[in-house]
Amino acid sequence: MSHRQVRPLLLLSIAAVPLAHAQEVLPTPASPEACVAISSDAARLACYDQALSRRTADPQAADAAAQAASERQKQKLDATLPEDAGVAERARQRAAAIFKEDRYDSTIANAGKGSLLDSRWELAKDSKLGTFQLRAYKPVYLLPAFWTSKKNELPSSPNPANTVTTAEPLDSVEAKFQLSFKTKIVENIFGDNGDLWGGYTQSSRWQVYNAEQSRPFRETNYEPELMLVFRNNYSLFGWKGRMTGIQLTHQSNGRSDPLSRSWNRAMLNIGLDRDNWALVLRPWYRIPESRKQDNNPDIEDYMGRGDATLIYNRNGHEVALMARHSLRGGDRSHGAVQLDWGFPISNLLRGHVQVFDGYGESMIDYNHRATYVGVGISLLEWF
Repeated sequence: MSHRQVRPLLLLSIAAVPLAHAQEVLPTPASPEACVAISSDAARLACYDQALSRRTADPQAADAAAQAASERQKQKLDATLPEDAGVAERARQRAAAIFKEDRYDSTIANAGKGSLLDSRWELAKDSKLGTFQLRAYKPVYLLPAFWTSKKNELPSSPNPANTVTTAEPLDSVEAKFQLSFKTKIVENIFGDNGDLWGGYTQSSRWQVYNAEQSRPFRETNYEPELMLVFRNNYSLFGWKGRMTGIQLTHQSNGRSDPLSRSWNRAMLNIGLDRDNWALVLRPWYRIPESRKQDNNPDIEDYMGRGDATLIYNRNGHEVALMARHSLRGGDRSHGAVQLDWGFPISNLLRGHVQVFDGYGESMIDYNHRATYVGVGISLLEWF
């Protein structure tokens, strides 16, 4: 690799460092001296807790305490109802108890404190850090080597206005990077529950080694989101249901025809965890567009109608497996799987490996099937 090829990647790496600090990356290993330099109050406190070996909350103990408090609350509620109260009245009274003020059920409101999903979404009452603080969302990484088994030099769509007729010479190896963050806009909308978050994710595929074509950015995807997240506390086959979210998502590549691709979705976000595992289920509905204006009318049959992400985090290693599908049969049956592995290289550096197979690695490739393998460094993982 020549010096001219390396220079753009070095600049990209340097530019990504401030974002990592903005998203509350703690020194590894944490030390009181290193914590002083952190500007965010919440992140600085977390750094001191880590440096001084303060034990985080035990989610199992928090769950047990919440369960006991729920049983006591149920017994009190049943005692206030007349013996001849019907099923509908009992259900109404219990539903009314869901959004009681904090002072009545703080133990219940702290269910799952310290769990994986709580650490990212501030679900428990005592985990909340207030509004408009920059928080980590999806993984942040830089992959200087991102190889594909099949280049998409003629992107197409059922809409003739979005079909390319002149091939663009592409390299099989490019660079890929992703930036992602979120912030809480409103906290505790319904009693002690219900937070409104705004999120943003951007991923780019850069033909940095393609000197003949002036190293163009082949594809950049922009994804702003608005999410209403509720804390849950239920058990399902050994998993604990931690959160349910309702969200609106826009995703596009910001390009003009024939390369323009976009869609808008309404999603249900269901999060469960257990010990070092987390599972996120996201079924969605595409908000319709007029046939004439739709850049990609069949995108649901390729990029799916829902996805599931399973994450395992232990001893500095994190493995995430994402699977999605069109939920249709026959010629409309398409999907994709993606495996991400983040691992420690040293105290200050983490590696990242990504493998993708299927349709829709990016918006421009929504109906293009290929295998991709990327290797690089990680600034932030899911947890």
